[in-house]
Amino acid sequence: MPRGRYSLHDPHDHTPLAEEHFHCAPGPSGWRYVSQLTALSGDPAGSVDLTLDDLGRPIRLELHASGWQVRGAALDGVTWVRTDPTGVHATEGNVRAHAFTGTSPAFLIATARLLRLTPDASATRVRLVAFTDPVLAPRTLDQSWALITRETHATDNGPLTVEEYQVTALDTGEQHAVHLSGDVILSAPGIELEDLESPPSAFA
Repeated sequence: MPRGRYSLHDPHDHTPLAEEHFHCAPGPSGWRYVSQLTALSGDPAGSVDLTLDDLGRPIRLELHASGWQVRGAALDGVTWVRTDPTGVHATEGNVRAHAFTGTSPAFLIATARLLRLTPDASATRVRLVAFTDPVLAPRTLDQSWALITRETHATDNGPLTVEEYQVTALDTGEQHAVHLSGDVILSAPGIELEDLESPPSAFA
């Protein structure tokens, strides 16, 4: 069960935003990721709880940020309920999309798991619903994912397989790289792995 800490920053000007303390592991249903976010002041800044099935589909998502809450799942595309900080108003949304995304590293791992790309395959288009900070506002976006390389490195804890993905935003053409090992992000725009207490889990 990998457990560790990511630092999150603005991908454009590198302004520090928060720290995300996480643990994740494969389980009977597929894979689960749980994290707590901490602001630079040390105050709690939200949480992420994401469970995938064996095919990489989101069967349960719960997000908290700035008093807002989102609960979602794969249902007729993806469906979610967003509740305001007072708890009085809730709005439901549904989009013919494949999965969810957001600032948490969990979503990059989940998308890679969903697509199951191989290095010799062409780029794959995916439609995602992003929940944007600070109020978890939903936005539908289209991306293209391609697995560029998959390399195995020898380490003190045994072989470590590292995958490099090229992710393209189809509305702007902007491209960036995501480096992933099992269920841990090694590097990605706005994300740095600061601490890891145990090796990544290997997906079957």
